[in-house]
Amino acid sequence: MDGLSIILPNYNGKHLFEKYFEKNLEIFKSLKCKYEIIIVDDASTDNSVSFLKKNYNDKITIIEKKENGGFSKTCNIGIHASKFEIIFLLNTDVLLTPNYFQTIFKCFEKEDTFGVMGRIIGMNDDIIQDSARLPIISGKKIKPSHFFYIDDKDFLTPTLYLSGAIALIDSKKLKELKGFNELFSPFYGEDFELSLRAWRLGWKCYYHHESVCKHEISGSTKNYEKKYWIKNIYFRNKYFAHYLHYDGFDLFLWLIQIIITDLIPSVFCFNRYKIKAYKSLIKKKIELDKYKSDFRELMAIHHSNKTVSDVFLEIREMIKGQKIETIN
Repeated sequence: MDGLSIILPNYNGKHLFEKYFEKNLEIFKSLKCKYEIIIVDDASTDNSVSFLKKNYNDKITIIEKKENGGFSKTCNIGIHASKFEIIFLLNTDVLLTPNYFQTIFKCFEKEDTFGVMGRIIGMNDDIIQDSARLPIISGKKIKPSHFFYIDDKDFLTPTLYLSGAIALIDSKKLKELKGFNELFSPFYGEDFELSLRAWRLGWKCYYHHESVCKHEISGSTKNYEKKYWIKNIYFRNKYFAHYLHYDGFDLFLWLIQIIITDLIPSVFCFNRYKIKAYKSLIKKKIELDKYKSDFRELMAIHHSNKTVSDVFLEIREMIKGQKIETIN
């Protein structure tokens, strides 16, 4: 590995840099490889940039955006600017433990590794917030929130997707995928969709249980208001991901399912956010179709025809015979 590009997207996270960045920086300094720290500021209004320039100007590269664009766009700018073989996407509300990098890089010894993430626990407790994701399908709805881990240090545990808060990713592969899908801005679901693209190209995503970090719940998004607006974004991006990765009869069945289970009940229960999310899907259809077309071309280059079902079967086959610890 020639080096590590550490990318931190930031929006009004001055208070988080004050709490966590210095400790994380000490861990970066202990790395036995070259590294760079790229902070992409998403048009913050809380003096984040002035704080960083005053205290860390000689240790970091700051890229300032003039307009707020959300997580995907902000990360993609950092990804494009990075120069090393491995990219580390890190949220500002995450605190690494001292041994986080001790053994995690071994996952990249396999040529088909796309990326790996560690265990995320609470800032003030050991409760697991995020781990490996077990693929589940209900009808045609993808349920990516079933957490598990395998307590075997020698086993590479596959995960349906890598959390964008703490993802180590092969830079060449990530750039070939052109990073996150910016239609998912401002946030939610972009890491799941990216990982699914990687799996469908024949690459693999792993979870490393021994690498532990701590997370301040809602530290990065607590400044966003309006619960309705967030629900709308959440369901919109879920619909986007399903539409992007289903074709033919599978797509038809999924559309029928969400009409029956989401839209019709929403009309009677006055849950407007799902209806608005579906309208966004229709509105963005042309752009989504362009993304699908471009990805089909990339799959052809990689001689892959994997479907969502193929990916799910592959992951389940990889963990077959292992003792799985599930997390409620």
